[in-house]
Amino acid sequence: MSDLRNLSRREREIMEILYRTGKATAAEVRAGMHDPPGYSAVRAMLRVLETKGHVKHLEQGLKYVFVPAVARDKAKRSVLRHLVDTFFDGSAEQAMAALLDVSAAKLTREELDRMAQIIERAKQEGR
Repeated sequence: MSDLRNLSRREREIMEILYRTGKATAAEVRAGMHDPPGYSAVRAMLRVLETKGHVKHLEQGLKYVFVPAVARDKAKRSVLRHLVDTFFDGSAEQAMAALLDVSAAKLTREELDRMAQIIERAKQEGR
């Protein structure tokens, strides 16, 4: 699996656009970027991401359409695992506590209930 941890700021921005849209041409990627570089620079970054294994392209007529090479859920888990390992000494408990501390006022009752259900399922599966 490709390693999303070592991407430049621009590469991360491109990956965010591709994950959000599912697929995009170089022009569509460029249109979604904040303060975009030139079209040829975006094409070059997409080629680099493809060489690194992060994206692949499909040919649609005369255009290349770029898609993420790794499913979003798999990429999220990889990046989250890295975040937990790096900033919380591998402790999911510490990460969740920090997340709740920051966002507790914003979480709805339904979101908290769903989180409690996820925790309960994890308890059941851990037996």
